This record gives sequence, C-alpha cells and structure tokens, in this order.
Amino acid sequence: MLNIVLFGPPGAGKGTQSAKLIDKYKLVHLSTGDMLRAEKQAQTPLGLEAQRLMDQGILVPDEMVIQLINKKLDENLDARGFI
Repeated sequence: MLNIVLFGPPGAGKGTQSAKLIDKYKLVHLSTGDMLRAEKQAQTPLGLEAQRLMDQGILVPDEMVIQLINKKLDENLDARGFI
C-alpha cells in the first residue's frame, strides 16, 4: 500500500501533483476540507458540530478529523493507497 502526504502553501501545486499521483497509482484522495464539507452538507452530527466550531473561529479538534479519516479508510478497504 502506498500512502503519500503532500504539504505546501496555497498555489504550490499540491492539487496538480496529487491528481497525477492519483491517476498513476490509483490512490484514494483524502482531503479533510472536502470531508468536513461533505459531513456538513449531509448534516451529520459530526458535520454540524464541526460547523459550529468553525463559525466560532475554533479549529476542528484532531479527534474529529481522525474520525473522518477513519471513516474514509473504512469505506475504501480495497484501496491501493491514499494521498
């Protein structure tokens, strides 16, 4: 299994490079921002709580983000890797 983490400032090309790696290695993309937005849109308890915190200018706690990541990993048990 191949797992990759990309770091960089806005505009550095993380999205461009991740798209190439996803296509080449058939990876599943993990984006905490996308996952939080999906939970908010689905009005899940986690999504609503995350939105409440963000509206107050509070960072979403690591525990909540880890829940989101674990959920995505569980949904993709046959993945070749994650980015």
